[in-house]
Amino acid sequence: MEVFKRVPEHIGIIPDGNRRWASRNKLDKKDGYKHGINPGFELYEMMLEYGIKEATFYGFTKDNNKREKGQRDAFTKACVDAVALLSGKDANLLVIGNTESTAFPKELLQYANKRINFGRGLINLNFLVNYDWEWDLKRLMKDQQLESHDIPRVDLIIRWGGCRRLSGFLPVQSVYSDFYIIDDYWPDFNKSHLVDALSWYQACDVTLGG
Repeated sequence: MEVFKRVPEHIGIIPDGNRRWASRNKLDKKDGYKHGINPGFELYEMMLEYGIKEATFYGFTKDNNKREKGQRDAFTKACVDAVALLSGKDANLLVIGNTESTAFPKELLQYANKRINFGRGLINLNFLVNYDWEWDLKRLMKDQQLESHDIPRVDLIIRWGGCRRLSGFLPVQSVYSDFYIIDDYWPDFNKSHLVDALSWYQACDVTLGG
């Protein structure tokens, strides 16, 4: 295991490329999502090894619900299945998303917008499910508090799939985040992805505007 002098306390994960991975492997686009579950747990184990204290995973957004029903059902099920597996691990889970929408999975209502402890609670894991940045900011305008107020500033965001955009990922918490792009699709995750991202992060000049 490589040793780093500086490790981000909080990383954001944008696990993109599931549909493109499925198409490349001659599968239906919807089939890519279930292949994105195991990579998340491989990454979880690595984050524990490297002492990362918190991570926020992008599940799905309000805009993702524009996709055809088969894909919507598939990414929703993948989110539900991932949380079911996580309940047997050692983590503190916070699911953030608009629960008033019918797109929010009812199976996750018990975890919504509050932190739930699993096992020894070795890491804080935040899961954005049916997340909408406008929904998040609307409460800030009204009540001076984000819907995602329990999620702290993100130090490093890692995006798979080669795209260079945030896609609405926590616009307030990511304001000073460093942003690392991986061209491989999320289901092709391997350990070198995180190691390379952390190696790159060592040279980042974190001034927070100062």
